[in-house]
Amino acid sequence: MASSSAGIVTGLTVAALAAVGFLAYQASATVPADLGKPRAGSSPAVSASKAPRSAKDPAPPPAGSGTGERVVYSLAEDRVWLVGPGEKVTRMFEVAPGTVDPAPGTYTVTSRSSAVTGTDGTPVVHVVRFTSVNGVTIGFSAAVDGSMPVPDPTVQTGGIRESRADGHAMWLFATVGAKVVVIR
Repeated sequence: MASSSAGIVTGLTVAALAAVGFLAYQASATVPADLGKPRAGSSPAVSASKAPRSAKDPAPPPAGSGTGERVVYSLAEDRVWLVGPGEKVTRMFEVAPGTVDPAPGTYTVTSRSSAVTGTDGTPVVHVVRFTSVNGVTIGFSAAVDGSMPVPDPTVQTGGIRESRADGHAMWLFATVGAKVVVIR
């Protein structure tokens, strides 16, 4: 009986290692090619609020950004904070704004789409809309290809682009009715 038990354990171990290897391959196949590489034209952070923070010590939400659970979007810093219960920042990340900015103020998420084509023709996912300016819809989204290009200044776009991972976090956090605070 002992030899058949050893064979079963060996078989299960081999199957488990094969499954882990397959999942590792799948994970590596979905990582953006430019992950961890600086973007062209980017410069090192120079202000205290843009300093990298560890996941255990994220920067607090900006002063004047309200209270309660909310998405905070800083126009000046091109940065977003997802603020959960107890004023705890659950995620903070950089974004690439469109050519049309919303006015500072408090909004609510009005609609969401899992996948659409952006106003610039780019396929996007995890679209979270919260206002419009002169007929241009403003919202957060992630390009399917993971890109965050500088928008064409001659085209009015309201898409605030995030990385795929940040877009997924926004999608889970900002459901319809969630508060969005835009600060200067």
